[in-house]
Amino acid sequence: MILIVDDNQSNLYSLQKLLESKDFQVETAGSGEEALGKALKNDYALIILDVQMPDMDGFEVAETLADYSKTKDVPIIFLSAVNTDKKFITQGYASGGKDYVTKPVDPEILLLKVKTFYNLQEQNIAMKKTQQNLELEVKGRRESQVTMKSQIDHFHLMLESLPQIAFTLNEEGIVDFVNGKWYQYSDNEQDFPETHPDDHNISEELERCRKKGKALELEIRIKNIISGHYRYHLLRVTPVYDEHRIKNWVGTFTDIDDQKKVEKEKDEFLSIASHELKTPLTSIKAYVQLLERKLKLDKESPEAGFVTKVQTQIEKLNTLITDLLDVSKIENGKLKINKKPVNLENVISNAIETILQTHEQQVKIERHGTKPDILIPLDEIRIEQVLINFLTNAVKYSPHNNQVIVTTFVDHEAQEVRVNVTDFGIGIPDFKQDAVFKKFYRVEESSLQFQGMGIGLFICSEIIKQHHGSVGVSSIVDEGSTFYFTLPLN
Repeated sequence: MILIVDDNQSNLYSLQKLLESKDFQVETAGSGEEALGKALKNDYALIILDVQMPDMDGFEVAETLADYSKTKDVPIIFLSAVNTDKKFITQGYASGGKDYVTKPVDPEILLLKVKTFYNLQEQNIAMKKTQQNLELEVKGRRESQVTMKSQIDHFHLMLESLPQIAFTLNEEGIVDFVNGKWYQYSDNEQDFPETHPDDHNISEELERCRKKGKALELEIRIKNIISGHYRYHLLRVTPVYDEHRIKNWVGTFTDIDDQKKVEKEKDEFLSIASHELKTPLTSIKAYVQLLERKLKLDKESPEAGFVTKVQTQIEKLNTLITDLLDVSKIENGKLKINKKPVNLENVISNAIETILQTHEQQVKIERHGTKPDILIPLDEIRIEQVLINFLTNAVKYSPHNNQVIVTTFVDHEAQEVRVNVTDFGIGIPDFKQDAVFKKFYRVEESSLQFQGMGIGLFICSEIIKQHHGSVGVSSIVDEGSTFYFTLPLN
């Protein structure tokens, strides 16, 4: 908006009509005092100010406007029919004017100057708003940085207070913070603690999990640089997400060496007990077979049935002892995995056939999904052991529905194959699903109704881990469960 100030009403009218004809918004003032009042109340992009006015001339108005922060930057064009002398023009510029036009006014020249100063003022106003917005944004970012730094400092303080070794990684997997306990096992924050020669390489395991965007949990022995001894630690590294993108990683080493020593003593006992039980059990099995041949019992006789039941119980006991031996081998790092290229579909077919032949009740196993008729590096015997365990559990925990579905998916992008075993049985509560693969864990609701020691799934998970795969379960109570495992294609 433009303000025209002149004590001559005819001049005001003609100038107003001239500017309004060019789509400018115009207001008028008949005196210097009125002009000051309007200028302080409203926002103007330009003021056209007559010099010769009674009481308060144009120069005095301009000087007064220059004293106020709101009006000091508004451009002023002076109009004068008398004071055309150089010293008056100089006085006009000195009092804050941007230009000086003499009367009679040339409309074209006046319009040209008005457009120029009007556009300049509009641009100045826009630039000021932009600058204010930038200043607000900079202020906001500084406040955010201060808040973020405070949160990071608080987070680091929390990590320092932990009894575990704690560290963080950036999104590239580079260590960017460690707490004080780190230096008991490493000389500097960029080098991970030295691991036992027989254990996994921390950097390689982290890189594998980082590429998949998955958390890492690993039992590992690391060397204390003060004592020189290796101590067992549980390494956990978890991704931190920011709007579905991994921002960084938080990791801890928890000392479990004393716990491992107790477990080792227990496992040594299990190993010795299992070996000692294996020998007499083998003899009992052989003598029962000899007895059956010697007696030549009629298959329909009660005695023959008793012998068959004895043999069945011997096989169950033999399976339990074999599982205990496997647990002992796992804990001592002696469970050997002999990989070679094997057709996975053949392994799945053999496992299904074994279940169909060894179960007395009618079992229906359906095959869904893409059949992985491809060679994959794996231990055929151990993977078949996993499948048989999954299938046996599917039948065992579905007493009223013996339908089982085996589904396979090949994910070429992730370079892995997934095998699902689905049943329609009793299911597992949500809060217990994470624990089913732990050693000796059994779901309480099924522990009395269904026999077992709770080590089969633990053995399966360890076998899959040694194949660099993953295991898991999804389940709904009273609707069924799906146990699955994945294997890398190469």
